[in-house]
Amino acid sequence: MEAQQLRAAANAPIQGSSADIIKVAMIQLHSALKQTGLAAKILLQVHDELVLEVDPKDLEETKLLVQKTMENAVKLSVPLIVETGVGVNWMEAK
Repeated sequence: MEAQQLRAAANAPIQGSSADIIKVAMIQLHSALKQTGLAAKILLQVHDELVLEVDPKDLEETKLLVQKTMENAVKLSVPLIVETGVGVNWMEAK
């Protein structure tokens, strides 16, 4: 039981920081999408993933904008790496 509590205590700041980073990234991405006028909107957040609905004509530009915005949401001593996927549903996009 004690080992489990230690792991939970050590993991809490990491999960909290991750949640803060995705919140910042979502706010910045929402603004960037509005500014560019791309036919894309954020639909859902699942842990550290975002699900967007994107018009196929704006797909490539939106993918680049999502990656750039999320990777630069906060400045860290290590790089944030963002992967994108495309599909008609979330499971296909993974």
